[in-house]
Amino acid sequence: MEVLETNSAGETVRLGTILGGLLQAGDVITLNGDLGAGKTCFTSGVARGLGINRRVTSPTFTLINEYNGRLPFYHLDVYRLTSPEELEDLGYEEYFYGSGVTIIEWAEQIERYLPSERLDIFIEKRPANEEGRILKLIPRGIRHNKLVEELMHYVRAGH
Repeated sequence: MEVLETNSAGETVRLGTILGGLLQAGDVITLNGDLGAGKTCFTSGVARGLGINRRVTSPTFTLINEYNGRLPFYHLDVYRLTSPEELEDLGYEEYFYGSGVTIIEWAEQIERYLPSERLDIFIEKRPANEEGRILKLIPRGIRHNKLVEELMHYVRAGH
């Protein structure tokens, strides 16, 4: 596990942008955190890193937003699912195992459907800094371990 801290919403977006630039087809990222933790803020940075210039909004009521960039980008928010089985009606395999990048907000709701290889990110507000966030990155699998190593290299180098 790696832990990163940001001091502002801008830094959270920037961190997402760096990660987005490193992502490859088939990468799955889960975002976990309370309401207002910064999940959509981080996601907008990931989209920017994938070359998407459209405004990113949380798909709370639509469940899935799709964007076209360097790779197809799928943003899922499963908060409003009444049961994990509803995911099957959405054709989740296409998103999780396809040729794009998938970010899932509230992923703990669908734990049993998640691919075993993924990057889990937990976002928390920093108590001493209203705008700051603590991000805990837990890579699962060889590809996502390498992804976190690359991200840490860029962050430490100050890019």
